[in-house]
Order: sequence, then C-alpha cells, then structure tokens
Amino acid sequence: MNTITDAVVIGGGIAGLQVALDLADQGFDVVIVEKEPSIGGKMISLSKVFPTLDCSSCICTPRMAAAAHHERITIMTCSEVQAVQRVGEHFSVTIRTRPRYVIESACIGCRKCEYACPVLVPHEFEGNLGARRAIYVPFTNAMPQVALLDVENCTFCGACARACPTDAIDYLQEPAITEMEAGAVVVASGYALTETQTADRYGGGKLANVLTGLQMERLLAPHGPYGRVLRPSDGRIPDTVAFVQCAGSRDHSLPEGQGVPWCSRVCCMYAIKQAMLLSGSLPLVDITIYYMDIRAFGKGFEQFYQNARAMGINFVKARVARITEGENANPVLRIERIEEDGRVEDQPHDMVVLTPGIVAGWDPSSVIPVQIGSDGFVLSEHASLAPCRTRVPGVFVAGTASGPKDIPDSIVEAGAAAMEAANHLRRTAYASRRRTEAEAGGR
Repeated sequence: MNTITDAVVIGGGIAGLQVALDLADQGFDVVIVEKEPSIGGKMISLSKVFPTLDCSSCICTPRMAAAAHHERITIMTCSEVQAVQRVGEHFSVTIRTRPRYVIESACIGCRKCEYACPVLVPHEFEGNLGARRAIYVPFTNAMPQVALLDVENCTFCGACARACPTDAIDYLQEPAITEMEAGAVVVASGYALTETQTADRYGGGKLANVLTGLQMERLLAPHGPYGRVLRPSDGRIPDTVAFVQCAGSRDHSLPEGQGVPWCSRVCCMYAIKQAMLLSGSLPLVDITIYYMDIRAFGKGFEQFYQNARAMGINFVKARVARITEGENANPVLRIERIEEDGRVEDQPHDMVVLTPGIVAGWDPSSVIPVQIGSDGFVLSEHASLAPCRTRVPGVFVAGTASGPKDIPDSIVEAGAAAMEAANHLRRTAYASRRRTEAEAGGR
C-alpha cells in the first residue's frame, strides 16, 4: 500500500500523541506509527502522576481518544518503521505492520474470543503479575479496541473463531508493508528500563518479591492485576516495603543493559509518589526509601518530598550492596549507611521496589541518519536553543527519545516539536503543494 501524508510520528505515547494532535489541529495530515497493539505508551499503565497525584488515565485517555477520532490522524499499531530515505524535499518511509490475526475493520471489541480462549499466559501490560488469554484486547481502555492473537501461545483450538460474531479471526494473516511519502518525521519513540532486576546483586530476577517501579505502578492502579497491593509470592499484604533508589542509574559497576552511569531524573519523584500512594492504600505499612541523593528539581517537587516525610515515610541515606532472600521469601537488603560512618547492616523487608535506569526505547539511527549520543538518545541540533531539531532537516525529536524527562516536560517538548515540524512543512510548501497535486489528480 502506498500513501502520502504531511508528517509521520514514530511512537504513540504521550509525546507522540501531543505532536500528532498539535499538527492535526493546524490542518496537517499525520500518521502515528506505534509498535505496540495500542497507543498510550508507558503513561497509560501508570496509576497517578507526580506531584499533583492526578489520575494518569484521566490525562492520557482523552488524548488517545482525540487522536483516534481526529479526521487528520491515522494510527498504525503493531507497526514499525523499517526505513526512512530522503527523496528531494520529502521522505520515503517504509512501515512494516505485524499481523494481529484479527481483521481490524471487522472486530467490534466484544471480547467474546477472549472469554472463549482456554489458554492463560503472563500479561505484559501488568508487568507479568497478571494473566491474559492467547487472544486478547491489550487492556481495558486500549485504542483501538481490537483483539490480537498471540501465535506463540495459541493452541489453534478454534474456540476464538467459533465465538467471534463477526468472523474477524484470520489465522492466515500476513505482515503488511506500507510505503509512505511524508514531508516531516518526528521521533517520539519513548524509553525503556534497564534490566536491573536481573543483576546478581539484586537477586538475578529470581526473587518474587523484588519488583520494578512499573510493576509497582500496576499494583497501585485501581484496575491492576490484584485490585490492591499484595506480595506476588503468597498474596499476602506486606507489612514492610523498601524502595531502592538509583538501582540502575549512576552505576558504572553494573554490566551493560543492567545499569547506566547517568541520573534518570524521574526516579526519586516516582518512588516518593508510589510510597505516598502505598501509605494511603495500606495505612499500617512501614515504608523505607534507601537513597543516595533526593533530586527534587521541578516545580512543587521539594514540597512533595517534604509532604512524604511528614506522612511518616522513612528516608535512609544508604547504598544497597545486594539483595538476598530470607525466611518466608522476604528480601534481605545489605545496606551501607552513608551518613553513619559507613555502617553495614542487613535489613529484611516483605517487599522491595527497584527504580531501574531509563534508556532509549529505540535506536532510530538504524533507519534514519540522525546522530545518537553515547547514551543512546537522539542528539539535538542545540540542546538549549533547538532541543527538538535533529541534525537532519525535516526530522525532529520529542519526549524521552532525546533523554530522560518527566511527563510535563515531554508534553511541552512535543508542542515545540510540532511547531518545528509545522514551520518546516510551511517553509518547504510541501503540504500545500501535495494538496494541490492531489486536487489536480482528482479532477
């Protein structure tokens, strides 16, 4: 399939959605390319946002709906950009769409196929703490509300096909390649987390009650896997919970993939947010945050930190050397207190939450000739004066694709990227020329 558009936005998270909406509202046609089966990115999986403690879904879902229903926005999920080549003043973009094994135009999102499926597997959206079927709608407020079939775990028993009222199941669906012409490209590919949980010092991924920050977000969410905070190992309500800061950041000693040498910027605040939410959910729980420094740099962040201390959350300035498993699957932390002559002691807890480091979610240099820094993030033309321009004219960057940042900064940067892209399209007259040619061809 060949098509023409004004801009291609790579990534359907909060930054990509904001870019697409800002461009579309200015009259430009936009295509969002998202590798996951739903738009929304990481933000849609969060419980609340800091420092206001507003509902994350209440902020993200309206933007998802606005993008999904905007007449100038086309959303391609389960899709990845394979090549971007400059052709004159525009770009030729090759997009590969993975098969859902469900006909999107026929699926009505009734989930009858899901209810009929006999196979249960760990649910990635729930941090593998919950379960899903082999055919499933990604999550409750996913957009599009279209099921997809996990062929790796499907037994091909045919139960879903028999249950589908619209005959939308297609076991023979093949990948599709789309060749697209665009005047501008915006990289908003988001972030990923380091595999800190698999490091030997943190249990090697074998300790059931050692979780990552994103897993704790799902436990705290009202629509999470358990409906409340429970220990994964035995379903018991924890009495003591520890948060380990910089568990994958500012650490040169961890192997590549398990840690990064830079500060990931949001870890302190989201751990404090989770501790406050946990304290509200379980008033009797004893919460300890082990930290090296508290970096509360944004508006209202310092007060947010002080509010947490006033709530009774215990802050201990210490390094965590290792985590082992004690009695009843309780994690035991070997800590070195920084402010008390380096005293070393073992501290048992019912549950531990690690704050992994943030890394780039995708390396666009494999398909676009943009420059990538030593940290793996996209380099801007000028970090202060032009943070959204890359060194390739017509290619722009937004959100955490250029470095760790919080949600407000990602949204602000997305607006800047949209304006840069709009100015580029007007400067090259690509959009007006394309429409003139299309109208002439229609006549």
